[in-house]
Amino acid sequence: MPNLTEKEFPLKEETYQIIGAAMEVHRTLGPGFLEAIYQEALSIEFKSRNIIHTREVPLQIQYKEHVLSKKYVADFITHDQIIVELKALNDLCGDHEAQVLNYLKATNFKVGILLNFGCKSLQYKRIVL
Repeated sequence: MPNLTEKEFPLKEETYQIIGAAMEVHRTLGPGFLEAIYQEALSIEFKSRNIIHTREVPLQIQYKEHVLSKKYVADFITHDQIIVELKALNDLCGDHEAQVLNYLKATNFKVGILLNFGCKSLQYKRIVL
């Protein structure tokens, strides 16, 4: 990959750290577990790698000047600026990417990572708003 600027590839190092931690979880557990198992294991892996994170973060949605009572819940926020959404499915689809995009819009964050532990190999997608 050519040398990309921070504008072209924001939070590059942080993204690599998150994907590396997810790869370790997938390598250790493999596919077949529920999403909650991967979430707990990834939290442990984040801690072991000193990746700042918060689990199951409620996200407020605003409509005009009103804050809605319904909230999204992000699986993780890492580095105080990256949404991490986990799945344990046979495959990812556009709806899953749209979910991460909505989380980014709700938080005004620029970067989200969609991780799928349900396949033979870890699937991941970096999403930039």
